[in-house]
Amino acid sequence: MAPASPTVLVVMGVSGSGKTTTGRALADRLGWPFQEGDALHPAANIAKMAAGTPLTDVDRAPWLAAVAARISSQLAEGGSGVVTCSALRRRYRDQLRGDHPAGAVRFVYLRAPAGPIHQRLADRTGHFMPASLLGSQVEALEPPDADEHALVVDALRPVGEQVDDVLAQLASDDN
Repeated sequence: MAPASPTVLVVMGVSGSGKTTTGRALADRLGWPFQEGDALHPAANIAKMAAGTPLTDVDRAPWLAAVAARISSQLAEGGSGVVTCSALRRRYRDQLRGDHPAGAVRFVYLRAPAGPIHQRLADRTGHFMPASLLGSQVEALEPPDADEHALVVDALRPVGEQVDDVLAQLASDDN
């Protein structure tokens, strides 16, 4: 069940957790537009990660600003949407939430142990993010606190079940 008021769901988690796959499936099920957060990275960030170098907060700043602008634009138009963004730290999520009304920006946290995610990254082809950077992402990850009201999903479950979980949590929030 979709929220009654405009909402942007930010599908978050470490690289390899399935943000793109789950985000697209969620957007398709809801009939909402989808934005791949990686497409908003400056070329220098992609080159840096592809070379195996973790991003710094200075590197992330223009990317987070672009994701936040996309969220703000979607909400300003009165529409809902789904966007992917690792959003590993609380301060990044706070930036993405901005000054939007409570509940307008919701985080879908794809939670999984590092071992299976590392294997996914090792098996993945055609993506700029190497498996060698997973450790830096796991180290940087600050799972959402209870007051953030994130929708927590097991990233190792089948995608359809993840989407069902998100929709059930959204429906439960509306009651």
